[in-house]
Amino acid sequence: MKITVNDKKLSVNEWTRNRIDNKLSKLDRYFRADAEAFVKLSEERGIYKAEVTVNADRMVYRAQEKSGDVTASFDAAVDAIDRQIRKNKTHLEKRLRSGAFDKFTPMEPEPEPEKYDVIRVKRFDIRPMTVDEAILQMNMLNHKFYAFRNSADDERFCVVYKREDGGYGLIESD
Repeated sequence: MKITVNDKKLSVNEWTRNRIDNKLSKLDRYFRADAEAFVKLSEERGIYKAEVTVNADRMVYRAQEKSGDVTASFDAAVDAIDRQIRKNKTHLEKRLRSGAFDKFTPMEPEPEPEKYDVIRVKRFDIRPMTVDEAILQMNMLNHKFYAFRNSADDERFCVVYKREDGGYGLIESD
């Protein structure tokens, strides 16, 4: 697995880097060799935040944790990804490396696989508009996200969303 570490407002020393490599190597049993892991460590007002994203076989696994210790935050984020994979094991077996769950011994009884029940279906026209118009429309509807076609960019399908930090995000299709 290829690992990329970004740090913001703190410096990652060699011991922490080795810890990151060792902890992420435990996830290697699930993924093929071409998997990529991105680790973002940051500190703000004494709270350390660790974001771990693993891209493997067109799937994205992501977890974010906060605590008073950088290694505790990172460890909790990696453990969260491991739990996500084990929880969704039956859905993911086709996408993960063959034999990924062979040596897995559950500590607790395995829950029944979750069924994804679609409760409600909405249909609506996706109109071309600018990003600013989409954000305005999202705010007027008091929604957390809004889907639209970007009139400024070849009418690609896009989604704007409100971030926890108060800003906005944009997701664009290829």
